[in-house]
Amino acid sequence: MEQLFIGELIRQRRLELGLKQCELCEGICEPVTMSRLESGKQTPGSNKLRMLMQRLGLPEERYYALVSKNELRISELQTEIVSSNVLHDSLRGLEKIEELEAIAEPNDNQVRQFILRSRAILGKLVDGKVEPYSLEEKLEMLFEAIRLTSPYFDIDHIGKGLYCIDEVKVINQIANIYSKQGKREQALQIFVQLIEYIKQHFHNVKQSGGLLPLVSFNYARELDLDGQYEKAIEVAHLGWESCVQYGQYATLPSSIEIIAECYHFLGDDEKSKDYYKQAYYIYKAIGDSHGLDSMKTEIAKYFGSDFQL
Repeated sequence: MEQLFIGELIRQRRLELGLKQCELCEGICEPVTMSRLESGKQTPGSNKLRMLMQRLGLPEERYYALVSKNELRISELQTEIVSSNVLHDSLRGLEKIEELEAIAEPNDNQVRQFILRSRAILGKLVDGKVEPYSLEEKLEMLFEAIRLTSPYFDIDHIGKGLYCIDEVKVINQIANIYSKQGKREQALQIFVQLIEYIKQHFHNVKQSGGLLPLVSFNYARELDLDGQYEKAIEVAHLGWESCVQYGQYATLPSSIEIIAECYHFLGDDEKSKDYYKQAYYIYKAIGDSHGLDSMKTEIAKYFGSDFQL
């Protein structure tokens, strides 16, 4: 009964959004499979179910599919790979990617997408050593990744597409690469579109809680670099509020640090120092020594060694 209920729920929500089956399942499964899922004649795998529910803006934590041992191990490996990136342990992450590639199905586009975007972050092994990909190589990998599940993806009209959480993360990475290439206008356009998409499509999806803080932080940082300090403060506050709302604190001190830097450039050093102090204690609280050291260097640059945190 649960399987049929999930199919009915997906069909009802799809019709509410005015979507055809082929539009919803693009890059996830074949339309005939989509039809069988909605009618309850086929059991969806956990990855496919998760992506479909996210594209529909539905909370997937209340529903389940039959999860095999292989699917469970894939999920565990993905978590370990993400953790390796957070801990700056690229070698371990690449080793886990090799294990993931060995057990994943060749036609599993969702896992292939995850592997591509993870490799773009972690790098590659050359003679036993980790080396980063060039920005051009990263961009090529990320566009390949997004088009595995969104084959008609248009970077200039993001709002016309339909995405799950992982796809939004890939698009966010693309914007960051444009930024590093000095293509600030393109990066800003992407972030504007992503913020609007997240607000419209993911307000009911608990698992998407980290998206708005992440994209808001990246957008605010880009505005800061572009000299749009007042707008950067506004967007960084949005990131701050969403961190608290969703209980996602990884980008909270960085967002506050952006506010502090912007106030310095706006000539209000009293406010700037106050926000730097707030960021300092949050960096300390979450144990982000890398962010803390970087901020201390920034403070010394703007205020010298006399400013006491």
